[in-house]
Amino acid sequence: MLLRLTTAFLSVAAAAALTPEDVLSAPRRSAAEANSGGTLAVYSSSTYSFTEHKQSRSWNLLDLSTGASSALFPHSNLKTVSWVSDDSLLFTNVTASDGTTSFWIAPTSQNETGIYKAATVDGPVSDLQLLPLKDTVHFVFSSLASPNGTLYNPAKAHAPHASGQVYESLFVRHWDAYTTAEKSSLFSGTLSLTSSRYTSTSSPTNLLPPFSGLESPVQPFGGAADFSISPDGRRVAFVSKTPGLNPANNTQSLVYVVPLDGSRKPQPLNLPVGQGSPQGASSAPVFSPDGRAIAFLQMAMNGYEADRNQIYISRQGPGGVGGGASTAAIAIAGAWDVSPGTLQWHPDGKHVFATADSVGRHKLYRISVSTGVAEEVWDRHSVSGFQFLSGGDKMLLHMSSLTASPGNFILDTSNKSMKALQEQPEHEKHLNNGQVEDFWFAGANGGKVHGFIVRPSAFEKGRKYRMAFFIHGGPQGAWLDSWSTRWNPVLFAEQGWIAIAVNPTGSTGYGQAFVDGIQGQWGGKPYIDLELAVKYLQTEHEARDYIDFDNAVALGASYGGYMINYLQGLPLGRKFRALVCHDGVFSTLNQYSSEELYFPQHDFEGTLWSNRAGYERWDPARNIKHWKTPQMIIHGERDYRLPVSEGLAAFNVLQELGIPSRFLHFPDENHWVLKPENSLQWHTEVLEWINRWTTKEGEDSNPPAQDKQETVAQGQLSQEL
Repeated sequence: MLLRLTTAFLSVAAAAALTPEDVLSAPRRSAAEANSGGTLAVYSSSTYSFTEHKQSRSWNLLDLSTGASSALFPHSNLKTVSWVSDDSLLFTNVTASDGTTSFWIAPTSQNETGIYKAATVDGPVSDLQLLPLKDTVHFVFSSLASPNGTLYNPAKAHAPHASGQVYESLFVRHWDAYTTAEKSSLFSGTLSLTSSRYTSTSSPTNLLPPFSGLESPVQPFGGAADFSISPDGRRVAFVSKTPGLNPANNTQSLVYVVPLDGSRKPQPLNLPVGQGSPQGASSAPVFSPDGRAIAFLQMAMNGYEADRNQIYISRQGPGGVGGGASTAAIAIAGAWDVSPGTLQWHPDGKHVFATADSVGRHKLYRISVSTGVAEEVWDRHSVSGFQFLSGGDKMLLHMSSLTASPGNFILDTSNKSMKALQEQPEHEKHLNNGQVEDFWFAGANGGKVHGFIVRPSAFEKGRKYRMAFFIHGGPQGAWLDSWSTRWNPVLFAEQGWIAIAVNPTGSTGYGQAFVDGIQGQWGGKPYIDLELAVKYLQTEHEARDYIDFDNAVALGASYGGYMINYLQGLPLGRKFRALVCHDGVFSTLNQYSSEELYFPQHDFEGTLWSNRAGYERWDPARNIKHWKTPQMIIHGERDYRLPVSEGLAAFNVLQELGIPSRFLHFPDENHWVLKPENSLQWHTEVLEWINRWTTKEGEDSNPPAQDKQETVAQGQLSQEL
């Protein structure tokens, strides 16, 4: 039976201090980009109207001294805006009819007579990077290239009469799209100043030769951080998967350097020279301020996407790669048990700055290039972007927390003072950091495991609150003190729940050994950690006084969805009134229907045919005869990481067993629900489901879902571990 969107929110939603509509319609502000003088910055802000059912986007100018913001370009069809000087900007827009992209120059004064077109590119432009010099502006952007190396313009492409696609190698599909003959590439060009106007007299140059096997940015999540331009405008550093290696089985990628004019072929910077050299994924290449060194991140192990990123420095000769000698890349901060994700040089050339997960935060660090000593620069909340202002003592940060959506801030590193440049949206102003509490408990390994408790802003002592127990995906990921429009614990707290978010074995930010501990243990140590978390909160923490453990639900996505299906057949599943599984795993034996095969091959310690027992050991489908708890299944049709058949199989079993269940299908979403209207439906359906099977304090109680046949004994699980 097909059930349409549940239109009625329960009374708790109507009276809540924060609703899904609030979160989804609020302005989403990008990281601000400052001009070279550090006086002004530009950022975009997008909002969605559930009344008009459309999204709007504006570009805004931010005065960094006063925090005053003014609308710059109200046109939502502008794709990028970047600085070409302290008082002029370059913006791009796409012409829908022919798919071309125009480069426009505009003064910050918004004097219309000063706006002019500088160039037209015959295709889409993404990840645009600019390097303004004296009389030129060098640029590099990413786009798809046709097999012959030319810029691919889908609006002008020939449409075949047949729809069949033939493959003889992997990937067939990746993330949410089937692979095609067109590949990601980097294109470069130059705007020259003539008679006070910038113009371009040639088409962009493809820096990645056709048939070379090079692709950048690295799909599916690569972007502008995958390449950078040298300060003199002569070279480009970029990362690409290593040609010749099967991308489905290998994570290895290398850093390459190529002249910006494409006059020489790209040269690898960190080609492995033996088993002792790093073999894994490279990322975030960036030139030093003098252009004589390149810093980048690299993992040691090929085939392991969650290995620790280490910082490497490669010193370049006078002519750079291809024009002078360069030294082998040297690792710095080798003893620093943190895995950074972004990297930038400080203007002094003596330090690099990086962000990384650490104890439930995404912190900002300074690392000495000479000594490798790392120190925390900002240790609160989660920093998602940063830029040095003139001189380097002050920084422009993009940051959020569990109780505040992303905004822009100025950090003075000399005294660690922080200045907010933007106010929180009105519906967030009642939220506060006091709602969030860190807690620690003894986990499966005997060591400490960390989690968050998120309470309602109107929390009252003496009351009992229902518990929403969140299980994160990855599995090598973590709940952070950061904002989300998809899985937002404070939104559930404001709906009258106590949200619990635990980072069990396998989570990032607690040392690499903790991350690695999930290998071969998908349903082992993490399950025990989660079980011990509930026990600790119920018996030792003061939360036992305000959490109604007889009215608890559990929710998870991806690996968290796997764990929902797994615990459904075990004792922990009986502690919850209802379960929610988003894009989860029904059976670990189906991992080869995914695309990045190196992932299960690492985590399950081999292939399905070489170590079938490793896949079977933690298979949720082994215990389906013990499933009893009402469960909601959500799945996106375009999820090729965990195909929709996983969700359908779980729902079929629930229905056949007579267990109350609901299936929410999104034909136009991937592993994530990204469209605002779909996201509102997601939140509405999930909240209705968990409210249906629980009761608030003072309401008539419903009996919990109990397994009358006494489900799998705890001893069986202990024996398996």
